[in-house]
Amino acid sequence: MTASNRRRTLLQAIASLGLGTTALNSHAQSAGWPAKTVRIVVGYPPGGSGDFITRVAADEIGKELGVTIVVENRPGAGGTIANEAVSKAPHDGYTVLCAGPMALTSALYRKLGYDGNRDFIPVTQLATGPMIICVNNDLPVKNLRELIAYAKANPDKLASAASGNGSTPHLASAQFEAIAGVQMLTVQFKGGANAATSTIAGDTQVMFATPPTVMSFIKAGRMRALALTTAASSPAIPGIPGAAEAGLSGFDSSFSFGLYLPTGTPPAVVKALHEATVKGMSRPGVRERVASQGMDVATDASPEAYAAALKAGASGLERAVRDSGAKLE
Repeated sequence: MTASNRRRTLLQAIASLGLGTTALNSHAQSAGWPAKTVRIVVGYPPGGSGDFITRVAADEIGKELGVTIVVENRPGAGGTIANEAVSKAPHDGYTVLCAGPMALTSALYRKLGYDGNRDFIPVTQLATGPMIICVNNDLPVKNLRELIAYAKANPDKLASAASGNGSTPHLASAQFEAIAGVQMLTVQFKGGANAATSTIAGDTQVMFATPPTVMSFIKAGRMRALALTTAASSPAIPGIPGAAEAGLSGFDSSFSFGLYLPTGTPPAVVKALHEATVKGMSRPGVRERVASQGMDVATDASPEAYAAALKAGASGLERAVRDSGAKLE
């Protein structure tokens, strides 16, 4: 039998099993993956929670796969610049995205160069965590109840530093104002580091922050933490009460990051990346490393489970955006 006839016979056998040439091509593309450096793109600048968790994941996934994983920061426009770049990347498994839920940016932006539902395959969540409500040391409040009372007595005199219009901390701040019945002036900054600098200096007085942005400042006594944005306290951030314990019931806001691949990536590659991520994030010491920055490792049993969780949470995120009044071009 000639080589051509052998190949034809193989294809016919595969077709008879209901697989067809598409499955053969998919297997050929994924066989040997990864054979070179994998790039994880994150839409946030160095120093924040998104950058931190991306680098932890990159280290651990690289160990599992035995290849170099590089992190590329492409900040701007609430992460949508990075999202769009990855949506248009080759779907060969060598370009990965670390981002928050797509429903958030889809609700915020009127025009996007990608479709958050159609253009990405969710792989797994990486971590989740509460934000921290912080104040400038000179503000005469020692706890959340006092902050609410002060804000009510001084409407529009408190400036709240936000790490970007429509960012998760910005939405948490807007939700807090609505539930607490207070009104603050929101000042937008390019990233959490700049917002923290402003709050420490006293140019703004309040900040809703992801833990990696402010934990070192809180520990050094340069700003005061009043409460978490989740109803309950977190073992990852001992000593800071949850919002309900601190005096504000009904307020519960958190953030999360996960991995995505461009639609069209071979299923075998999606599965391999998922397995490597879950194994890597469960390695000894990783949970403690993530907890040191106020987050909890939280991976999913399968890509399908992550996709289902994102779908289930979409309506809540869309409602938070509506309540905040944030809408971006």
